[in-house]
Amino acid sequence: MIIDRFRDLGRAVGQAQRYRTIVGVFLRYGYEDLARRLPLPSALRWGFRKTREDQEAIAALSQPEKLRRAFEELGPTFVKLGQLLSSRTHLLPREFTDELKKLQDSVPPLPFEAIRKVIESELGRPLATCFADIDTIPLGAASIAQVHAARLLTGEAVVLKVQRPGIAEIVRTDLQLMAQLAALLERHAEGWSVHRPTAIVAEFARRMEQELDFGAEAAHLERFAHQFAGEPTVHVPVLYRETSTLRLLTMEHIQAIKASRLDALDAADLDRRVIAKRIADLVMRQVFLHGFFHADPHPGNIHILPGNVVCFLDFGMMGYLDRRSRETFADLVIGIAQRREGDVTAALLKLAGAELDPPRPGLEADVAEFMHQHFYLTMGEMVFGKLVNHLFHLTTRHSLTMPPDMSTMLKALGLMEDLVGRLDPEHDLIAQAKPFMKQVRMDRVAPRRMLREMLSFGGDAATFLREVPLEFRRLLAQVKGGKSKVTFRHEGLEPLDATLDRASNRLSFALVLAALIIASSVVIHARVPPVWHGISALGLVGYLFAGLMGFGLLISILRHGRM
Repeated sequence: MIIDRFRDLGRAVGQAQRYRTIVGVFLRYGYEDLARRLPLPSALRWGFRKTREDQEAIAALSQPEKLRRAFEELGPTFVKLGQLLSSRTHLLPREFTDELKKLQDSVPPLPFEAIRKVIESELGRPLATCFADIDTIPLGAASIAQVHAARLLTGEAVVLKVQRPGIAEIVRTDLQLMAQLAALLERHAEGWSVHRPTAIVAEFARRMEQELDFGAEAAHLERFAHQFAGEPTVHVPVLYRETSTLRLLTMEHIQAIKASRLDALDAADLDRRVIAKRIADLVMRQVFLHGFFHADPHPGNIHILPGNVVCFLDFGMMGYLDRRSRETFADLVIGIAQRREGDVTAALLKLAGAELDPPRPGLEADVAEFMHQHFYLTMGEMVFGKLVNHLFHLTTRHSLTMPPDMSTMLKALGLMEDLVGRLDPEHDLIAQAKPFMKQVRMDRVAPRRMLREMLSFGGDAATFLREVPLEFRRLLAQVKGGKSKVTFRHEGLEPLDATLDRASNRLSFALVLAALIIASSVVIHARVPPVWHGISALGLVGYLFAGLMGFGLLISILRHGRM
């Protein structure tokens, strides 16, 4: 019991130190104004002083560079947050997203002895009983895991993805502190509530938990393989379950060409146009037909095998879209293609879950203006990712919030479009997407599905009607027993509450200060011993303490800009 308490105390101290480090880094990179608007403890701001050289160097940086440098300095969790934000062009200005794309998730590799301990701890037996050999030099090292080539006792060439020791605790501590800072931003920083930083951090935390759980990644890989079973245009690496755990993955070693290496593809006599079409087809099938898709299809995660076969790697981050969201997004894209602003507006509201709310003033006019800007483009000239991101800027302007998985899907489609454009600049992605959109819409009116939904609706309605009398009786019983209560929630009073709290604290501080001065005067007048040069030493100490308190109160008032 005592050991647990000491462990909890140590964890709390560690969190406090990390909190102070995070705040200190952002203060050093010039975010004092934002910190001033948040009710952060004063102790978090103490001790952070920039040298003249630091001030000059940081002043020469642009705001996007300052944010990127701060994320890099704060380590892997913030680097990955920056990578997520780099795809949110509807939240951040283009110069910020372009700068955040420079964040690289690469760190110096760990010594193999540390990796050996993790593997043996996970498998519960020596390496020699599981693997014929392991290359001690890693194929790659990132913030979450390190990858080594190996060979099983049965001869298969594999790669071992090994989680770095202690990384889960570091990431989870940072996620907790991020959630606290996001809540402060949403409540106290004007203009931030529209962007819902708490929702962004919650989505990011969910994705990081996915990356930390190699068991989930193994399940993703197996589901993905089942999804494309029998499909000759795609290859999914084989997973070896007997040597895989929550912190260790053993997968087939894929010897292939990275999809972005155009010269190597040409040298291997592979057809870039066929590859581009296949990549687009596979990603769209994942998104629109299956609703389970690779959330990070950048060139490093897509390799090409002989015969123009596409191989996806790294299944740590996957996205999910339910049928309703897929159908609504199809309505959105078809509305854009057919230039129908009413349909596009309705689809946007439905995606944001606001179709039953009062109409947003000016939303349809903004959508109409957007359609007018893109009306002259032919299907082949449209840039899918840019088109949809531009449209999602409108949602932010009208305080509409898209579901997290929708943003993940847009990022995946944007990465796919960029890669396909490099492989085949003449590829018409919109034309290839149209059959998928039509298929999604046709599935909505399929007789079998309509019958199934009618039966489901009938069952739900019968259950509801059967339970209404019981629920009504329960409600009446609570009213009669005095157990029901009405809760009022006041919104928008946080700034007033903070001001009153600060004013009452200062008033209390001033009363204590006045009492200390009066008490010290009485002690000096009564010559309470010990006496120094005819003056009570206790009274002098009281005056000194009162002076320090008064100076501190004055500094606090001046820092907030109000006397």
